[in-house]
Amino acid sequence: MKTMLITPEGLEKLKAELDHLWKVERPETTQKVAWAASLGDRSENADYHYNKRRLREIDKRVHYLRKCLDDLKVVEYAPYQEGKVMFGAWVEVENSKGQKIRFRIVGGEEIFERRDYISIDSPMAQALLKKEVGDEAIVQTPTQQLVWRVSKIEYQK
Repeated sequence: MKTMLITPEGLEKLKAELDHLWKVERPETTQKVAWAASLGDRSENADYHYNKRRLREIDKRVHYLRKCLDDLKVVEYAPYQEGKVMFGAWVEVENSKGQKIRFRIVGGEEIFERRDYISIDSPMAQALLKKEVGDEAIVQTPTQQLVWRVSKIEYQK
């Protein structure tokens, strides 16, 4: 089951997406559908079929975002988080080979289009929660066990 947490920045991004879909993309697409329908025979009208499909995609995403925004819990930064890996933290970890990775632990709705974000529900995030700088985390993947050492923790304030 997905944890329904989100950062304030993530919430604003989802609200902006919903606003753009509802106020910009949907009216434009509806207008294109009406124009294509006015041309007559719809059975072979590619513009009509494409834009009807796009309209369904927009409506589906709008419906999902409205429901999702109602269910999400915004997690603001709090001073007690300092020094520990918690939701919203930027974490840098290093393995025994010296490989370093830096990422932010966020909600599942925020990871799309971002290579430097990981979900709070991921094995890496779960292994790192409540760790401090210098602590080791054992990350169990389907094929192996990995050990990472926390080298840096930061928060956006």
